Amino acid sequence: MTPLGNPSPPPLPRWLGYAGLLPQVLALIAVAAGDVGGRFTALALSYAYAALILSFLGGMWWGLAAQARAPAPRWVWFAAVAPSLIALVSAVPWATGDAWPGPSMALLGLSLLGSLFVDYRMRAAGLCPDWWLSLRLPLSIGLGVLTLAIGYLA
Repeated sequence: MTPLGNPSPPPLPRWLGYAGLLPQVLALIAVAAGDVGGRFTALALSYAYAALILSFLGGMWWGLAAQARAPAPRWVWFAAVAPSLIALVSAVPWATGDAWPGPSMALLGLSLLGSLFVDYRMRAAGLCPDWWLSLRLPLSIGLGVLTLAIGYLA
């Protein structure tokens, strides 16, 4: 059991999940280091990674809803599509030459933190494994905070 009272996730998802924080940690280090050439690359890659992972979360929610024994609540299907749309909207400033990456990173970071709301509702609806929140909580907080920090430093 974890301190949250939820069973621990299986080792492989736990290790791979935490390893998934490494790209954003490395990007934060590169952005903080301040090298002009490496900084832009780190910003671009960290933006893309946050958008990719946010979309991935939506895909996971879709998959959990699709495999449910009983029909999943309607809200789940809308929630599963929202992350990809948010990721797309976050690209608008970059695509149109407006201020970037700060606002885009803020949107992505806050959305990653907000994804926990969906995870908690998925758990309450019985759509995910018992260990789901014990993994999702530190990963969403970790990636969300790292993304916000990178956006702040941008």
